[in-house]
Order: sequence, then C-alpha cells, then structure tokens
Amino acid sequence: MGNFTTSSILLLFLFSSVVTSLPLSTNSRWIVDDRGRRVKLACVNWASHMEPVLAEGLSKQPMDTIAKRIVSMGFNCVRFTWPLYLITNDSLASLTVRQSFQQLGLLESIAGIQANNPSIIDVSLIKAYQAVVSSLGKNNVMVILDNHISKPGWCCSNLDDNGFFGDKYFDPDLWITGLTRMATLFNGVTNVVGMSLRNEPRGPKQNINDWYKYMPKGAEAVHSANPNVLVILSGLSFDRDLSFLKNQQLKLTFSGKLVFEAHWYGFSDGQTTWVKDNPNEVCGRVATYMMNTSGYLVDQGYPLFIGEFGIDQSGANFNGNRYISCFLGVAAELDLDWALWTLAGSYYLRDGVVGLNEYYGAMDYNWCGARNSSFIQRISALQSPFRGLSEAKPHKVIFHPLTGLCITRKSLVRPLQLGPCTDAYPWSYSPQKTLVVKGTRFCLQTDASGTSVKLGIFCTGSNSKWETISDSKMHLSAKLRDGKSICLDVASDNTIITNGCKCISKDNTCDPSSQWFKLVDSTRSSTRVERSLLPYLPGKGLVPNHLVG
Repeated sequence: MGNFTTSSILLLFLFSSVVTSLPLSTNSRWIVDDRGRRVKLACVNWASHMEPVLAEGLSKQPMDTIAKRIVSMGFNCVRFTWPLYLITNDSLASLTVRQSFQQLGLLESIAGIQANNPSIIDVSLIKAYQAVVSSLGKNNVMVILDNHISKPGWCCSNLDDNGFFGDKYFDPDLWITGLTRMATLFNGVTNVVGMSLRNEPRGPKQNINDWYKYMPKGAEAVHSANPNVLVILSGLSFDRDLSFLKNQQLKLTFSGKLVFEAHWYGFSDGQTTWVKDNPNEVCGRVATYMMNTSGYLVDQGYPLFIGEFGIDQSGANFNGNRYISCFLGVAAELDLDWALWTLAGSYYLRDGVVGLNEYYGAMDYNWCGARNSSFIQRISALQSPFRGLSEAKPHKVIFHPLTGLCITRKSLVRPLQLGPCTDAYPWSYSPQKTLVVKGTRFCLQTDASGTSVKLGIFCTGSNSKWETISDSKMHLSAKLRDGKSICLDVASDNTIITNGCKCISKDNTCDPSSQWFKLVDSTRSSTRVERSLLPYLPGKGLVPNHLVG
C-alpha cells in the first residue's frame, strides 16, 4: 500500500503541473496541454443522466469530499454525463433538485442531499450540474461533458429510442441545439476540457451516412460555441465500431481538437465468451477486432479515448475477470486515454430500484471509500503516461496486467520481482529476441522451470531468447538447454520465475493471466534504475558497462 500511496502522490504532482496549462489540444495521436506536453486522461465516469438528473452520490457525501476521493484514487478527470433534455427542455431544466426528487418519491435522498449538500437542494438542476463541475475544478479535476442520452434514464439498449438520429428521443436538430447551449454555458470554465458529443450510437436506425451527416454538424457547433474544448466523437454499435473512417475521413473546418471514442467491456465480446473459450484465443481475437475497428486510429494520427471500460469489482463475474487482464494489456501497449465505468457506488434510482448497489462502482455503497482498493491499485500504472512527446528513443517496460505492476528489482542481491511501474527496469528487445536492461549488457535468462529468472551477460543461448507466443501475444517464452519451452510467471511473493507455458490454446478451464506480460514502449525516465543495474563483478563492485567482458 505504501508503493501505491507514493505512486498516487507522484501522479498528483504530475497533474498539478498540467492543470495550469489548459486548454488541451491534440498533436497527432496525443492529447497535449497548451505548452505542447503530453496529458493523459485517466478519467472516471460520474453519472448525472438518470431520472433525478443529479450527479449520483450527493445524498451520501458532500460533493467536495467526493471530488477529493476522485483525486485520492489517482484520477485526473471525470467524464460527467448529462441528458439532452437537461438543457433543451425548459420545464426539466427549471426544476429544483428538491422538486425533481419529490416527483420521483425519493424522500430519503432529499434528506441526504439536504444534510450533505444543502447549497444545491433548492437550485435548478442545471445549476446543480454546474456546481459539481465547479467543485471538481477547485480540486484540479478536468471534466469531459458527455451527452449520454436524451430522455433521462438508464442507458443503453438497442430499443430505448435514444440510440440514433431520428429515434423518438433523438432529434438531430434538438441535439445540435443542446450541444451548442452546453458548450456556450461552459465556455470559460477552464477545467471543462472536452465534450463527448453522444454516448454509444446504436439501434436499428444507425447507419454510416447519417453519422457523416450529423456528427460533423455537432462537432462544428461545439467548436464554434467553445473553441477551447476537445471534440470527442463516438462510433456505431454501442461505440464499438469506427472502422468506416478507414474509407472516408471526417471533414471539419477546425483542427487540433478532434478525439475519437470507443468503449470495451467483457460483455461487449459476448456474455459468456471469456468463460466458454480459451482466454488466450479470446484475447487475441477481441484485441484484433478492437485494433481493426478503433485501435488503428492511433496509427493514423488520432487520439483514441476509451470512454468506458470496467468490471464487477466484487470479483463475482468470471467473464469480466478474464477480460480485464486482456484489456489492461492492450491499453498499456497503446498508452490509451480512458475513463473507468463508473464512480457510483450506488444510485438514487435505477430501472425502478431505489438505492441500487453498483458493483462496477469505484466507490463503495455509501461513497465513503474505494469499493476495491486492489483494483484501483491495479489500474494505477495506467493513470500516468508511459510515453510523452520526448524525442528520446523509447525503451520497453515489462507490464503484468493481472497485478498492474512491472518487472523491477529492489537491489542487486535480490531477485527480479514485480513492483510499481514507476520503478520499472528499462529494457531493449533486440532482433535476436534478447531482453537487455538498458545501459548494461545484462540480459534476462532462465535456467530451470520453477526457479527465479536471472540477469546474465552471456546472451546467445536459447535460454536468453524470449518470444511472445500464444494468440494473446502476452506469453514471454524461452527454451531451456534441453529444448523445453517455459514461460515467465509470478511466484506468490511476486518474484519472477519460469514455469511450463499454460493455457496456450483450446483449454477453457485454466487461467493464464499470471503468465501474461506485455512489452510496453516507454519514455519514462529510468536514470536511477540504470545506476542500480551497472554490472557487478566480485571484488570490483559496480563496473561501467564498457569494462564488462
């Protein structure tokens, strides 16, 4: 837990240097501040689009307390949802918070809001929304305004009439009016750094022609009303498909502000896919799908924002548990911007249920703390960028998605082990498939299955050549001198060992995630780590690299 605290403090320090340099813009595939420095969006979704039309949790805790807990968990940003009717339906927008909750019979929530956030109980819903944005700003949290739905309520299904242009509750002209009003309302609010134009386009009416007809109009309307914000566009099929952009680029009158958004959950790939099929094969298949439908955009020079991902944090969903290691491996490799679903530990009202417990929530039921601190620690490595815009040639770090840690070592006399990615060893991966610690001649080696890996300086044997095998491309495998293939693995004390490669194909009953490692490009400074890895020879101590035989 000490390592996580240190990491969080570092993240907060990094973020404090960013918030003074807003607004944000884009530089090829990266989001940057007004000084041209990389800013990684590590966001959490905060729902305010449900029937009460108020940010969830305000009956449980003061909004400032919630904002501080967002920061303490390492997030620098909130994807803050809103329903279109909040800004286009005058009768709804003019309701006070008290009146909205009275209409729904949520008297206990009224008492909670009165106790925890008395300043908003008798203000209009739109004023309450603004107050939350302001509270986040005071705590140096950036905000992306996400038009989640038109008619307030839970989202989403193919048949909710909220899904695509021309649906009962999705009038394109009213949508553009709402975007314009919202962009205007928050023009000059510096911590509002982006607007996501519409959540998860979907349904029987979705089609590419209308996407190209209306999305540019919405983008131009937002940029005209508020040229400071990033303009974030979602794809089709619940924001899973942006493949059509390969054939027809989006034409806009402005530049330096466009970001594309995709979503990816375990159930996106099928409710039982991860359970009934081999995890390596599923990971390879769905990662390829993701790259073909949205991930390719980073290679074309566009930022890609994963606006929603998440799991049941109780650990009860087997499908989600397998998916998340695959997702984190891909997200680390591409160094994507993202937003976790969701902050909410509970809802005022969801699908007719009062006080529903949200097991995907980062907060616990009463919004007092993290629901699953281990999960928050697991994603902490992805809350700061692996890469920036530095001209320095990137090295590799070896990331372990199951734990969210990277391979490092505390001292020269200790074995290699998992530790915070801020202390990760920097590696180079040669054409000969050796993993060499940057600045040294030490390479990663194995001598026997079930034993700790080591660093050595004789790197021509098969026990020093590491290949990424299996469909997931996350098994790092070498061959022992007897020709047997083994894979990197993790012992119970987080020491890096090798074992026989498991779950490579076909078998759906075993879990390969302890053996999943991802080679991630990084430009993070590694000077201190390099010093600790100067070659050590008996009787000579630390020896400069050029003196090693």
